[in-house]
Amino acid sequence: MWLYPHVDILGWLKPARTVPITRWRSPTRWRPRFSTFVILIVGLYLFGTGESLLVRSTLGVSPWTVLAEGLATHLPISIGLATFLVSAVVLLLWIPLRERPGLGTISNAVVISLALQIGVVTVPTPSNVVVQFAFVLVGIALIGIGSGLYLTTRLGPGPRDGWMTGIHLRTGWPVARVRLGIEIVVLAIGWGLGGTVGIGTIMFALLVGPSVGYGLMLAGAIGRDPAADPSAPVAELDEDFPELDA
Repeated sequence: MWLYPHVDILGWLKPARTVPITRWRSPTRWRPRFSTFVILIVGLYLFGTGESLLVRSTLGVSPWTVLAEGLATHLPISIGLATFLVSAVVLLLWIPLRERPGLGTISNAVVISLALQIGVVTVPTPSNVVVQFAFVLVGIALIGIGSGLYLTTRLGPGPRDGWMTGIHLRTGWPVARVRLGIEIVVLAIGWGLGGTVGIGTIMFALLVGPSVGYGLMLAGAIGRDPAADPSAPVAELDEDFPELDA
């Protein structure tokens, strides 16, 4: 530390609270550079793969996947298709909130559902409890990393994120309370329909926030825009991305 007094080592270890400015950040929601589109797809695929590991752990899944599981048990559809249909319904709820979708919004609904289904089909269910917990932790980590990549492309929020921020902007309710309220309702409905709720669900609720924060920190470190002001390493807040812990 004494050799490099200007370097804030501990600052590097803190999760990001806002979405950092990256060199792959798109100036528009619908016409990204090819490299930005690739980063978007990779991030969303990692997110969906993380969700599939939670499913395969059999220890419990995220609230929205609980709902998708519940629907898949009552309808002749796969969990991936159920996830896509839920996203489509949530997008309809954007209309009264006057939210604006982007390429990232549509890609979110398609790629995450596809990655989730591929993971559920190809990844075996572990029989060892240690491996089951490892699946949960790795799944949450992949969701955080995927979120960090996807959010920093600035191609529009996902269907669920846009619904959350739309309610926040139109009502003035804190983001954290809106998100908590939505996920409690979604979890209750999914559980009632037969979705899997367990220790993995609790772990997700406790760890996903820090995981996304560290994912954003990692994306910001890898994709830091050299033209950005180093004294202001994070982006100004906008309606798509309010403070993570607001």
